[in-house]
Amino acid sequence: MRGLAAIVRRDLRLALRQGMDSVMVVAFFVLATMLFPFGVGPDANLLARIGAGVGWVAALLASLLALERLFQADYEDGSLELLALSPLPLEGIVLAKVGAHWLTTGLPLIVASPLIALLMNVGAEGCGALVLTLLIGTTTLSLIGAVGAALTLGARRGGVLLSLLVLPLYIPTLIFGVGTVAAVIDGFPAWANVMMLAAIAVGALALCPWAAAAALRQALE
Repeated sequence: MRGLAAIVRRDLRLALRQGMDSVMVVAFFVLATMLFPFGVGPDANLLARIGAGVGWVAALLASLLALERLFQADYEDGSLELLALSPLPLEGIVLAKVGAHWLTTGLPLIVASPLIALLMNVGAEGCGALVLTLLIGTTTLSLIGAVGAALTLGARRGGVLLSLLVLPLYIPTLIFGVGTVAAVIDGFPAWANVMMLAAIAVGALALCPWAAAAALRQALE
């Protein structure tokens, strides 16, 4: 566990030293959402109806911005080979790097989500549901994204290929995330959607580190 924690601290230090990934993710999230009131008009009821979908789609696309570099820098400088040769299980290394990625991209999105709720006139209850679903859903996005990042490691135009691979896998999380917020806004029970969202996250946590580790072994051979 100390070794995996050291990997998390290392990735966090590198992210803080560069500093642009988190800023870029949050800036895209906010700016992409701000475009919709200008495009569809200032009607508060209309913005409230589409707010959940807009916020989730913007968060999903923003999470893709830093995903390509999840393993790429370590792959290029040889650090990934050293990590793979270490006594630590490669699945645990993947999980540690996903955790650091979530802390630098997913967590800033969650912190910025109340601003998105305000811009889209979602309301206090809808804001709480948006924060909760993003807390669960961004974890799933990072885990699934790690598999795509490992599969496209070293490929030309890997960013485009990565988007094509992971976007279809993001759809269930998007559906239940938006469904939860919409149900809360309309006054309907939303726990079924939350449970499905959590089940997807648990399934991704169980399967994605193994799949990403297998893809990394293939890339390093």
